[in-house]
Amino acid sequence: MNLAVRLMISVIGGSEAGPSALEAAKRVGAEIARQGAVLVCGGLGGVMEAACRGAKREGGLTVGILPMDSHNYANKYVDIAIPTGFGHARNYLVARAGMGVIAIDG
Repeated sequence: MNLAVRLMISVIGGSEAGPSALEAAKRVGAEIARQGAVLVCGGLGGVMEAACRGAKREGGLTVGILPMDSHNYANKYVDIAIPTGFGHARNYLVARAGMGVIAIDG
């Protein structure tokens, strides 16, 4: 399927989250992948990593829009890392990239 027409869903949440939030993020990421959508997130740890992990478990594609200017900071479940150097302002890009946004514990 052409990536330009695939549904993209953004998942946002804290880089430090409790076990229940991380489990919820994994389930959300897995469901996004099962539906054939692309998961977009901030690409770091916590909720972002858990959501990516869930998506990858189901064979999904993940995009991390990073606040730093290097792809080296992306979590290991990010397929496409987009370094921005924008700091927290990258959150705007994460939210705008998806056709919908799911917020988990953040």
